[in-house]
Amino acid sequence: MAVLTGAEGIADEPGLATPPSQLSLSEFIDTNIRQTWTDNEIEPSPVADDEEWIRRVYLDMVGRIPSLEETEAFLADQNPRKRSVVIDNLLNHDDFVRNLTTIWTNNCIGRGQPRRVSRAGMEKFFREAFAKNRPWNEVVMDIITASGHFEENGAVNYILAQMQMQDESVQLTAMTTRLFLGLQVQCTQCHNHPFNKWQQSQFWEFNSFFRQVGKIDHRRLDPNTGRQVDDYSEVVWREYTGPVYYEKRSGLMQVAFPIFQGQEVDPGVGVNRREELAKLISNPADGQPPQIALAMVNRMWAHFYGYGFTRPVDDMGPHNPASHPELLNRLAFEFAKNDYNVRDLVRWIVSAEAYQLSSQFNSSNEIDNPSAGEIPMFSHMYIKSMQAEQLYDSLITASNAHQSGNADWSSQENQRRRWMQQFVVAFDNDENDEATTFNGTIPQALMMMNSELMDKACSTDRGSFLSEELASPGKETDKISRLYLAALGRKPSRNELRTTQKFIGAYGGEKLKGFQDLFWALLNSNEFILNH
Repeated sequence: MAVLTGAEGIADEPGLATPPSQLSLSEFIDTNIRQTWTDNEIEPSPVADDEEWIRRVYLDMVGRIPSLEETEAFLADQNPRKRSVVIDNLLNHDDFVRNLTTIWTNNCIGRGQPRRVSRAGMEKFFREAFAKNRPWNEVVMDIITASGHFEENGAVNYILAQMQMQDESVQLTAMTTRLFLGLQVQCTQCHNHPFNKWQQSQFWEFNSFFRQVGKIDHRRLDPNTGRQVDDYSEVVWREYTGPVYYEKRSGLMQVAFPIFQGQEVDPGVGVNRREELAKLISNPADGQPPQIALAMVNRMWAHFYGYGFTRPVDDMGPHNPASHPELLNRLAFEFAKNDYNVRDLVRWIVSAEAYQLSSQFNSSNEIDNPSAGEIPMFSHMYIKSMQAEQLYDSLITASNAHQSGNADWSSQENQRRRWMQQFVVAFDNDENDEATTFNGTIPQALMMMNSELMDKACSTDRGSFLSEELASPGKETDKISRLYLAALGRKPSRNELRTTQKFIGAYGGEKLKGFQDLFWALLNSNEFILNH
């Protein structure tokens, strides 16, 4: 099978007899995944056609579907290396930075804006970090060690978001280990974990690194009301020495000192424990890659494939073995050795053979179904529901529903957040947590069908997509095909084209209404909201 392998473009299948130590990284990824197929006696799906692949890679890399013009240009390109070219272009696209900024802002503070937290400040921090392609370990170090004003130093908003309650940094401890280290230690706050090696003492050893975090909420006088109102918050360093004291279930008091993976930190006066932790998490331990590298590789692989090497991605360890441990370790080692370069990590993942495969499974690989609890074998692309932001941005791309494309970043984000409020509210679940995908519930479907955004998307007002398309010269069949390309990234089948022509013809002298209803149906279809 001819596959895309890194910067080389389309290459022949590498020899499987080559020792893994001598394989390039791209060969190692493909060989490791292929071995899983061989071991399980399955045949992978064929390579995705250009229409399927271009839509997928845009959604995953820049958080939106490609525009009609971008799709048409790619489909017309005869360059055999055109997929590599697209990957390189998207890695340098402003929307790539925007997408990663959205993902990591949501990871750190959620989709809303917790009290006394500056979402704009958090976004600014990530936007600058990803635009400069800063090493990931340095980005995490800045977040863990952040202090100061919540807008002057946007990284502090992560800490502020975890300190909504006075809980002795318990939430900050649990979130930091899950998000940046891929470790779930929160269950050991009160007792030893019943299913893995985590002990209660280890939670409090982590916690002791964050006992020097202080928060000050500043207020100011509102001249209009004469009352004190919230002004800003800041994170400050406070002196904390010695151990943390915690109580076992038996009532016995214990002590925990700042220790990370067996490496002790001086608990004395003047030692900044968060800075010491930030250094330690980038160090390899016992021949294993740095935990921060393992966590990021696992999380990014899950973003692009729908499933990581562990499930969930933030619960790594011997109790939850990885599906492809050698591949996870090799990628993590390379990521760390390559100065934690996020762009290169993304390039490695999307250039792999498995990422080129179709989402259409066959009789041989239909057992590769992680949604049914099976271990992922990556023999076909798993279908993913769009994230809320992907859905919003894709509607905008397909329809030109708003006209703020030339506005500055701040104006675009403000308008986007106003639109997003209806999505986030509709996606809340019974536990008051934010659901992250459009999964087709009745309230979500009604919101999509009847929202102001959908009305604008199907508008024929001047400047809208439909207005421009229907006013342009060309046959009716060409206009139908372009509506399909804009919404679904593909041309209609012959049967779809015949059916659609009859549908529009039934409107008689009001064909404009027919085209509106067609576009509305395409944008509300399952095919539109799914990433495949």
